[in-house]
Amino acid sequence: MSSFFVHESSYVDDGAEIGEGTKIWHFSHIMAPSRIGKKCNIGQNVVISPDCIIGNNVKIQNNVSVYTGVTIEDDVFLGPSMVFTNVFNPRSYVNRKHEFRPTLVKRGASIGANATIICGVTLGSYCFIGAGAVVTKDVPDYGLCYGNPARLHGWMCQCGAQLKRLKENRYFCPVCADQYSMVEDRLIPCGKDA
Repeated sequence: MSSFFVHESSYVDDGAEIGEGTKIWHFSHIMAPSRIGKKCNIGQNVVISPDCIIGNNVKIQNNVSVYTGVTIEDDVFLGPSMVFTNVFNPRSYVNRKHEFRPTLVKRGASIGANATIICGVTLGSYCFIGAGAVVTKDVPDYGLCYGNPARLHGWMCQCGAQLKRLKENRYFCPVCADQYSMVEDRLIPCGKDA
């Protein structure tokens, strides 16, 4: 008996690693040698290409393709029909597999529906990419980015709420009351009563 679920319409290639409690829904294809962690939810019509690494508790919504070169850490949310690329300047008649640019999605990041992530970027921990955004450069930890091209418009709490400014270089979450400090252009969590 398997420790994970795969819908009968989906394919998991021999050599792909699937973690305990993961669910793979309709019409998806998991290629080898990819690695998917524990307790992930892989939606309908999802493709995971060879050599991809997906952490634990990752939610991948319908119609997402995770291409070779993409690494996804724990607790990431990928919204419906969002897009990764892995070649910067593709042509159908030019083989550029040796030019794949790696993309890293760090722990806790959320990517909204129909967003496009251009290859070669790092999306910081707990960042939030708005629906339809086109991300062309790195996003800092906790950064709220949206637009085309995506730009930094604020900061997000680990709980998923937009942070409010408390005072210069200090932010707080109006939902969970966590506070954050800006230290050398990096947002750092500092608890509830900092």
